[in-house]
Amino acid sequence: MQSITVEILKKVIHNRPQNSFKGTFGKVLIVGGNSNMGGAAIMAGSAAVHTGAGLVTIATANENLTAVHTSVPEAMFVDYCDDKQFVSLINEVDVIVLGPGLGNNQTAGRVVKTVFTNVKSGQKLIIDGSAITLLAQNLSLKSVLPTAADLIFTPHQMEWQRLSGILIADQNDVQRNQQAQQALNATVILKKHHSELYFPDGEVYQLLAGNAAMATGGMGDTLTGILAAFIAQFKEPLGEVIQAAVYMHSKIADELAKSHYVVLPTDIINNLQGFMKKYCG
Repeated sequence: MQSITVEILKKVIHNRPQNSFKGTFGKVLIVGGNSNMGGAAIMAGSAAVHTGAGLVTIATANENLTAVHTSVPEAMFVDYCDDKQFVSLINEVDVIVLGPGLGNNQTAGRVVKTVFTNVKSGQKLIIDGSAITLLAQNLSLKSVLPTAADLIFTPHQMEWQRLSGILIADQNDVQRNQQAQQALNATVILKKHHSELYFPDGEVYQLLAGNAAMATGGMGDTLTGILAAFIAQFKEPLGEVIQAAVYMHSKIADELAKSHYVVLPTDIINNLQGFMKKYCG
């Protein structure tokens, strides 16, 4: 197992070319946030905006419209129950984040199935939160898990237990984790103390950054937004881009924890632009 170091940031984060426009930096779609957990999708969308994605759209419950426009005016909104508009948007973006705050009800299941059946080759699909739980519990969703797009799962340990069948107590077994990951034919970011990244080519990396101040709701949602924005705008090999995004998320938190008892997801979001400027070029 290899360790992710700060050098990955210098390798991936570049100065922006002067001859560029918003389309240069990719299109991201965040799918999540039911009427009770809209903040999850909003934090993921905000993180993607602050990390530099060119265009960000949040597909969420209609009840979240005002909150989206108020909290992230840079992002666009779509009601994920508006099938025509939703499917059209899925076909237009580079990276999709599926699951933050989506919930586990019938509507959520329908949303997941819509995404699974409409993603296409060349797109990157980050499967997070509620979408992982729904997939683990629903055989009909497993049957339509896409094979064309590049899949990235971002489970915390309980979600990984549901998806892989590996008990939390047994998740220190790297070989077992890797076998389950390979069966998914996807990248897996197993979120825990010293998170582990499992890649389709067999490489395994460990994140040594991060701290207990990060243990608060919305931290994973923020990571998915950062991850999506990195993938959308940086053209290095996908594995390197993923490593850089994961490392940056925790590195910012480590710096904030020197003076903060608790590091909130919004604290990390508010420091993204300045942090990236330090490492570009």
